[in-house]
Amino acid sequence: MPQTALDLLRLLAEDASADALEERAATIQEVDPETGAAARSLALRVRTVLDARRRREAQLSALVDTARELASMRDTRGVLDAIVRRARALLSTDVAYLTVHDREVGDTYMRATDGSVSAHFQTLRLPLGAGLGGLVAQTARPHWTAEYALDERYRHTTDIDTAVEEEGLVAICGVPLLVDGDFVGVLFAANRGPRPFTPEEVSLLGSLAALAAVSLAQADAAADTRDALEALSAAHETVRRQAESAERAAAAHDRFTEIVLGGGGVDDIAGALAVLLGGWVVVIDAEGRRTATQGTQAPLAPTSGPDPLSQAPAVRTSESSGRLASADGVWAAAVTAADERMGTLVLGGRGPLDAGDQRTLERAAVVTALLLLFRRQSAETEHQMRTDLLADLLTQPEGRPQDEATLAARARAVGIDLTAPHVVAVCHPATGRPRRSVVLAAGAVVAGGSLLGSGPGTSTPGSVGGGLVAEHAGDIVVLVRGEDASGVASQLASRLSHQGPVTVGAAGPVTPREGLRRAYEEARRTADALVALGTPGTGSTAADLGFAGLVVGGAPDVGRYVADVLGPVLDYDARRRSDLVGTLEAYYAAGASPSRAASTLHVHVNTVTQRLERVTGLLGADWTEPSRSLEVQLALRLHRLSQRAA
Repeated sequence: MPQTALDLLRLLAEDASADALEERAATIQEVDPETGAAARSLALRVRTVLDARRRREAQLSALVDTARELASMRDTRGVLDAIVRRARALLSTDVAYLTVHDREVGDTYMRATDGSVSAHFQTLRLPLGAGLGGLVAQTARPHWTAEYALDERYRHTTDIDTAVEEEGLVAICGVPLLVDGDFVGVLFAANRGPRPFTPEEVSLLGSLAALAAVSLAQADAAADTRDALEALSAAHETVRRQAESAERAAAAHDRFTEIVLGGGGVDDIAGALAVLLGGWVVVIDAEGRRTATQGTQAPLAPTSGPDPLSQAPAVRTSESSGRLASADGVWAAAVTAADERMGTLVLGGRGPLDAGDQRTLERAAVVTALLLLFRRQSAETEHQMRTDLLADLLTQPEGRPQDEATLAARARAVGIDLTAPHVVAVCHPATGRPRRSVVLAAGAVVAGGSLLGSGPGTSTPGSVGGGLVAEHAGDIVVLVRGEDASGVASQLASRLSHQGPVTVGAAGPVTPREGLRRAYEEARRTADALVALGTPGTGSTAADLGFAGLVVGGAPDVGRYVADVLGPVLDYDARRRSDLVGTLEAYYAAGASPSRAASTLHVHVNTVTQRLERVTGLLGADWTEPSRSLEVQLALRLHRLSQRAA
């Protein structure tokens, strides 16, 4: 094994391909199957992680290069051409293109393309709501499809479908461009063959769109500065102040762009704003709660409830008007996106702001809105992907998944291995408890990796701790990698019941590829049984409840109950053509007396004893304990009744 590890480590150090690792690992495994298989698995996992990090680094490097290229451009056309060229290269698609919103006509038209060959396609106009691009324009949300012509989610028109067919496009992904909170266009990446776009690719295209939006705004700011310089050429001092103000605004744009491209958040934007403008900065959300504080002189945050700053005159004025406002030495800029107020940026502890500083504060509010909007859209997109995946897994034919390759690719995109054992849990919150809050709480618990079987090493980028949480058929369903269904049920119930009882039924382990629907139905029946038994806030499996779950369940599965209790004995009788079941029935009918049972069966008492020892080997030593014995007797009675009915 040491030599095996050294060989594989040497290949990894030499940046060998996965094929080279597979070839070497196969040779090693022939010599030492047990340890060679483990070494092969670990080596390939390391290779996968290295490749994923390399791709991410390449993407970030490309985004930085794009930012540098766009920073040197001052004309809108150059910015648009650079964006579509970069989009096509980064996503490795056949075509990339960008449409711009025509406010007068109310549609979008093609403005820049890369890789297009169709003249009709290059002059296409998309009405709002028509086609994939029209829906992106109408909703200001990303949309993508692996096969556009067959996707009935989009309103197809003759003109759009003809242009798409002429260009030969099959898979299309589009994301909106927003400048200062306004929709201005759509950035697309498309392939001439079927291709399922991954969340990582959608996010990357969204980053390019955000960069394009910021760059377009920066180009507009540069144009504003040039106009101001021409208009005020006679007033040199004013020109100087305006130039300095524009430079500060451009520096702020560059800084905000760096933060966005570096994956920074609202705290980082607030910190950069405090450095650029001086004073202190506070971010208040739409409910009036403080979410970020920067600057040593900032007012102290309350221990609970709304922040007093949310009632400051400047904040209230900005919230009502949607514009920058000041009062009592405080400046406030509403953070809005798609006509929705998402919070407020509050600046204080410094003197008046000139035009450039005001623009910087407004742009900071715009970037903050974009970050919050992107975060929400990403969460909504991922949640919808998980919900759709779970629905497809639960509705597919047992053991015969439809379009298995696509289903497996979708599962991998959200960190689910369809071949690994998983536990299925159904959560029933108490009446009055918001279901959405339970979904979010369950997602946080699973993402924390604290559930049995969902710890480090089971998650992948974009996953939730090796599982997923979604709503299906009115149920809150948790699918988590692991094998201890009882442990998962009790832990989920305990962790989700802090703000109101949440009852959890679980089943498994099963592989999502097969058996998931049956396990889901069992988990739901178990949760119903726990509620009927008057035990809210608890978690159990059907095996934990035993016959109690069978009695109070909404749809008792008698066959499954008998199989759970007597399965090993029934299988043994079927294989050996024996009658251990008959021996058990005679044993209980004789008051648990082996001698009387032997008399009833007309065999020697030693034969009965040997058969009961065989039962012990199949069911475990505790089958004669009172609670377990009751389960066995009930299962025997149900088995006999079902045979008579048959």
